[in-house]
Amino acid sequence: MSAQSSSTGRFPTAVYGERLRRAAELTAAAGLDALLITPGPDLRYLLGSRADSFERLTCLVVPADGSAASVVVPRLELAALGDSATAELGLSVRDWVDGVDPYALVGSLLPTPSRTAVAEAMPALHVIPLTAALGAPPVLATGVLRELRMLKDEAEIEALRRAGAAIDRVHARMGQWLRAGRTEAEVAADIAVAIVEEGHTGAEFIIVGSGPHGADPHHEVSDRVIESGDIVVIDIGGPVEPGYNSDSTRTYSLGEPSPEIAEQFAVLERAQRAAVDAVRPGVTAESVDAAARDVLAAAGLAEVFVHRTGHGIGLSVHEEPYIVAGNRIELAEGMAFSIEPGIYFRGRWGARIEDIVVVTADGCESMNLRPHGLTVLGG
Repeated sequence: MSAQSSSTGRFPTAVYGERLRRAAELTAAAGLDALLITPGPDLRYLLGSRADSFERLTCLVVPADGSAASVVVPRLELAALGDSATAELGLSVRDWVDGVDPYALVGSLLPTPSRTAVAEAMPALHVIPLTAALGAPPVLATGVLRELRMLKDEAEIEALRRAGAAIDRVHARMGQWLRAGRTEAEVAADIAVAIVEEGHTGAEFIIVGSGPHGADPHHEVSDRVIESGDIVVIDIGGPVEPGYNSDSTRTYSLGEPSPEIAEQFAVLERAQRAAVDAVRPGVTAESVDAAARDVLAAAGLAEVFVHRTGHGIGLSVHEEPYIVAGNRIELAEGMAFSIEPGIYFRGRWGARIEDIVVVTADGCESMNLRPHGLTVLGG
């Protein structure tokens, strides 16, 4: 099967059919009767649907017994299913109009009482009336959806490769925009345009952390004027069709860095490399975090690494698995996540190096191929 998305902006229909089959299988294994999914990344994963969530209920009902899934949808929002695989999969569509109880409609598709699992993003606006209609409170579908979405298939991995290559092309152009005398906001505006030019459907996030702002890992942009001698953290990403995200950070120096900064950045490079080298099937997520942290600790930089080493990525920028101390999940082939240690000196400067990697049979493949060193641009 082709890994490429179709002209509809989604994967071939068979991909979604297999995902629904697996979702039903995992739901049954969890001792549940059905999986209930409202609009968001989980619905896009299972159907390719980009439907939005409004006050009217749209809900995919996946029975655990393997019978056909159904979609309950307001009649006035039927068009939102047009770009999904719903019709090609032959799913039953139960549309409803104002004045009809959609929760009772969902309940009619299942036994009563029904043991169901709902996506974490389902609003209480829907969970509470569904509880009444189903005769029992639902549980979170976290376990089922985690196992589905953490392990990327070849179609997803190819989308992540394209996303990684696209954001690499943006970083390769950074010298066009990043220079002293411009504000962070001006640089970010140029980056946003380039993110789309290089193949993304939009810019999901842009961090331009110059000078002391680089010491704030979640700084976005400001009107600060970038100065000669600044160290600048550029963390950028966005989705490519059919919705898979890039996320890559590189750090730039406007002029030659001081020996102290160059030395500390070299340690960060080694830490990032150590974490990447630690990735392989069977090791724990926390061991990858420790690989980066131990290198920084040995150089006396443990206290300035203030966040986890990585996060999963796919249809969401942040999803499981999380590469963090305490996460004993064993990595498996197909898992995709960031490796992004950073060092942050409050009020002075900061740096971060980030690649997206996918676990392979004997290690990992990096989606990002730009140089990791401190890139010097004209100050």
